[in-house]
Amino acid sequence: MNHNTPLPPASPRPVCHLSDVHRRVMTAAQLRSHGVSPAETSEQCRPGGPWQQILPGVHLLHPGPPTSEERLHAVLLYAAREVSTPGVPVQPGAGRPHRPVYTEAMITGLAALTLHGFTSSPALLSLERIDVLVPRSRRLRSTGCAHVVRTSALPEPEQATGVPVAPVPRALADAVARLTDARTVRRLLSEAVRGRHCEPAAVVRALTDAKLLSRPHVVDAVDSLLAEGRAIAEDRLYTMVREYGLPDPVWNVDLRLPGGPHLGGLDAYWPEQAVAVELDTRAPRQDEDALWSEYARKREHLERLGITVVYLTPRKLREAMEQQATVVRTALMASGDREPAAHVVVLPR
Repeated sequence: MNHNTPLPPASPRPVCHLSDVHRRVMTAAQLRSHGVSPAETSEQCRPGGPWQQILPGVHLLHPGPPTSEERLHAVLLYAAREVSTPGVPVQPGAGRPHRPVYTEAMITGLAALTLHGFTSSPALLSLERIDVLVPRSRRLRSTGCAHVVRTSALPEPEQATGVPVAPVPRALADAVARLTDARTVRRLLSEAVRGRHCEPAAVVRALTDAKLLSRPHVVDAVDSLLAEGRAIAEDRLYTMVREYGLPDPVWNVDLRLPGGPHLGGLDAYWPEQAVAVELDTRAPRQDEDALWSEYARKREHLERLGITVVYLTPRKLREAMEQQATVVRTALMASGDREPAAHVVVLPR
C-alpha cells in the first residue's frame, strides 16, 4: 500500500462525493467501508506516518494538527450512535457533497456558543475539550478533545456551519456548569439576551433544570440578566408605542383605589380608555406557580374594576411587535363599548 496516498485507489465506495472535512476525518468503520483494512489503518497511523488517531476509532487522514472543523467532526464521529454512510456512489449530476447525519450527538457548551456566533465565548482552537451532548444511556467516556455531557432528554439540535449544536439555552447551561468565573458567566448570559439568541426566561429555565441556581456566582449573573432583560423589553414597548402610532400612555405607574388598597404596578396605562399593559417577565424558578397566581389575581381584580389588562411577553415584542401593537390598539378602540371603569388613583412607580 502506498503510504503517501490518503486512501487506497480502489475503494468499494468512492469518496469523491464526501465533503472535504469528511475525507480528512473518518471512523475505522468508514475506512473499512472504503476498503481499508484495520491492519492498513494501523500501518498508516504508525509514528511518523501520514495518518493519526485523533480519538478512539476516529482517524485524521493527514499528519498535521487538526483544524477546528476537523476536531468538531471528530468529536461527533466519536460520540454519534451511528453515521449514515451511503452504500452507492452519488448519482451523476449531483452537485452537493454528502454530509453524514450524526445521530444522538450534538455539540454543546462553549463550542456550541461559539458556533452560534457568541463573541464572548473562546475560539474553537483554544478549547482544550469540546463538549458533546448525548443521551444518558450511552456508554461513552470523555477522552482526548471530547468531553461527554449526558442528558435524560436530548433537545432538538440546531445547525451551525453544518454541525448539529444544542440550542442556546442548553448550550449556556452546559457551559456555565463548568465555569467558576462570575464575570465570564455574566458576559455569556448577557450576550444571549443582547444578541437576541433567546429570552431570559429560557436561560433561567435551562439553568434551573441543570440545578445551577444554588451557585452564588450563577444567581448573581441571573439577577443581572433578568434586570437587563426587563430593560430591553421596556425599550421594545416604548418602540412599539412610538413606531405604530399608539397614543402616549403614562409609563411605569401604580394604581390605587381612592383611600383604598394598592392594586398593583403597570408598565403602561391609558387612563381615558382604562387599558393597561404589563410585561410578563416572569422567570421560571421554583416559585413560578405562585407568581403566576399573583399575576392572575391582579388581572382579575383590575378587570372587575373595568380595566382591561394586556400582557405582553418579551418574546412576542421581539418577534411580532406589529401584531402586539394591533392587540393594544384593539383594546383601546373597544373601550368605548364598555361600561366606564371605576375611578382609580394613578401614581408614579
